[in-house]
Amino acid sequence: MGRPRTLSQRRILNAIFYVLKTGCQWRQLPRDFPPWNAVYYYVHRWRRDGTWVRIHETLRARLRQSLGRHKHPTAGCLDSQSVKGTATAGARGYDAGKKINGRKRHILVDTLGLLLRVVVTAANVQDRDGARQLLHRLPGHCKKLRTIWVDGGYAGRLLQWVAAHFRFRLSVVLRPKESRRFLLLPRRWVVERTFSWLNHCRRLSKDYERLMPTSETWIYLAMIKLMATRMA
Repeated sequence: MGRPRTLSQRRILNAIFYVLKTGCQWRQLPRDFPPWNAVYYYVHRWRRDGTWVRIHETLRARLRQSLGRHKHPTAGCLDSQSVKGTATAGARGYDAGKKINGRKRHILVDTLGLLLRVVVTAANVQDRDGARQLLHRLPGHCKKLRTIWVDGGYAGRLLQWVAAHFRFRLSVVLRPKESRRFLLLPRRWVVERTFSWLNHCRRLSKDYERLMPTSETWIYLAMIKLMATRMA
């Protein structure tokens, strides 16, 4: 029912990924793509109906199976990243540890570095509080999780809370106190590599969005682009 679609979905996706990669403003979208307001409409329509999340979960499951893994991971890694917010960004906070005024991205990845869940909060939210929000919103494909590696910032009462409410456990990986040089910590480098993948997209270099769910959508889009390229 309704008016037939006149725009090619392939061209819509190409325009969305162009904005993601270059970080250009919507009104600066080149004329080779559909009108910017049509592309903007589809980004937010597919965010509201959950299309982006479904595409992301399908691609991750197929990519894991193509690499000989089960589509549901049994282990993961959790960490956060603080990014600066721009003048157009909505709710924000100040991260005194990183000295950044903006927002914080809490992500959970599997052992391949593929995203399982992301939650965006104000930068002044503690890592442990952000982890609680993320773990409360875990989807069904995380039902086989048994171990999640974290850094020392998640130690404390969060470990007991997770043990009482979930089947998996948090395993803290600490940096050796006697070492002052860079060390590649076991298991912990996987999530750091995922953050570097996200930084390849200029749209994610800062937080430009007014709504936090929109910020989460762009992170899913970055991982969709990465996984689609690998599968191709």
